[in-house]
Amino acid sequence: MAIHDMTAWQLTEQLQARQITAVEAVQACYDRIDTLDGQVKAFLTLTRESALEQARAIDSARAAGEKLPPTAGLPIAHKDGLSTAAVRTTCASRMLDNYVPAYDATVVKRCHDAGMIMLGKTNMDEFAMGSSGENSAFQVTANPWDLTRIPGGSSSGSAAAVAAGEAFVATGSDTGGSIRQPAALCGLIGLKPTYGRVSRYGLIAYGSSLDTVGPLCRDVRDAALIMNVIAGHDPRDATSSDVPVPDYTTGLGADLDGLRAGVVQEILHHDGVDPTVRQTVEQAIEHLSGLGVEIEEIHLPHVEYSQACYGIIAPAEASSNLARLDGVRYGYRTDSEITDIHDLFAKSRAESLGPEVQLRIIRGTYVLSAGQYDAYYMKALKVRTLIKQELESALERHDFLISPTSPVVASSIGEKTENSMVSRAAATCTKPVNLAGLPAINVPCGLVNGLPVGMQVIGRPFDEARLLQVAYAYEQATEWHRAHPEL
Repeated sequence: MAIHDMTAWQLTEQLQARQITAVEAVQACYDRIDTLDGQVKAFLTLTRESALEQARAIDSARAAGEKLPPTAGLPIAHKDGLSTAAVRTTCASRMLDNYVPAYDATVVKRCHDAGMIMLGKTNMDEFAMGSSGENSAFQVTANPWDLTRIPGGSSSGSAAAVAAGEAFVATGSDTGGSIRQPAALCGLIGLKPTYGRVSRYGLIAYGSSLDTVGPLCRDVRDAALIMNVIAGHDPRDATSSDVPVPDYTTGLGADLDGLRAGVVQEILHHDGVDPTVRQTVEQAIEHLSGLGVEIEEIHLPHVEYSQACYGIIAPAEASSNLARLDGVRYGYRTDSEITDIHDLFAKSRAESLGPEVQLRIIRGTYVLSAGQYDAYYMKALKVRTLIKQELESALERHDFLISPTSPVVASSIGEKTENSMVSRAAATCTKPVNLAGLPAINVPCGLVNGLPVGMQVIGRPFDEARLLQVAYAYEQATEWHRAHPEL
């Protein structure tokens, strides 16, 4: 087996046994990047020199018999929305084209402290606003399964890098589905943890009450391995939880007998879900039933309002978070002639922010304005509470919930969907989870016309271990995790 075909846990075992060196693992990734990334366009910045230097240091320490973390020598890619000390961090925006942070995000630091080696920073939708990877200011990432199609977003580069074998694992961020949806379209495991389970410190914020950081991986054991590193309380993040973190790898392999699953009918049978995707997910549900899971159809009527609710709350928070990007405190400053400070703000933003980002800032500013706050923002917060209560009530009766992750397979690059039904279905699939702060995981469950389909498993707060248990049991009973794009 070629090095780049290994899963992360297989590689770590080989590294610990000194059958492969960290330098060989890193070089295998860069060889793959050099060969393929001109087509895939997953990376914005590479850290080749520092990565190889770190790899050599790890190999020397291992040869000297030093005790190293289990993940020492594992190459990883980080989404470009995570701050990296002394390494350019752009959020795929002209606004931050030359921004170099002075510190690491907590997730980045924990990965580094665990011996993981950063390969570089991956492309994304600008400021995480988008679900296709086409909103980057620098390049459009392609889906390794079909280079004419989107990889999903906003964690487009992270998903494409792992699917193409350019990285063993990658970090992503998920505000409304931005880990799970690209994982579904690229045939990967994508885990959105419970809000507060993984630190947001150093993640350039989009929607502060919705953002989460999590892994994109080739199989479930990889996800458990990475969660063991990145999960846990962080005193620098006021929203970080101090709920104890288990060893996520220990529950893998447990059987599913007697577990109860609720199949969300408002998502599975939404008019915007492609019939072939629905059929594929239904077959996966039957497979879970064969593994001992008790399946029950359930109704969550308020999830229908997720798109409208998210479409108010997320832009409102973005309007606040991105106010600092004004050409003075942070970011690009216009060279045009200006009349006053307000003109400087306006021209700097207009020249450096993409249309989607500008649209969401305008929308968010409007719904927070004095005349519209009660009519829109406060109403959205009330609907969010109803959605959260509905999901939590369902999870009191069931151990986990099931739905499609995406209503369709990957669409063609440049194909701007005018089908509002599909758009609403996509929002209904993923956004309720963020609005409720719950954990959820995408599991590959089939192919339609040669393109991956994902099943979403939604869990109770801080019960990522159960999600990994269910995903692992399904994964090991099927062959879909072994399917890879032919590049």
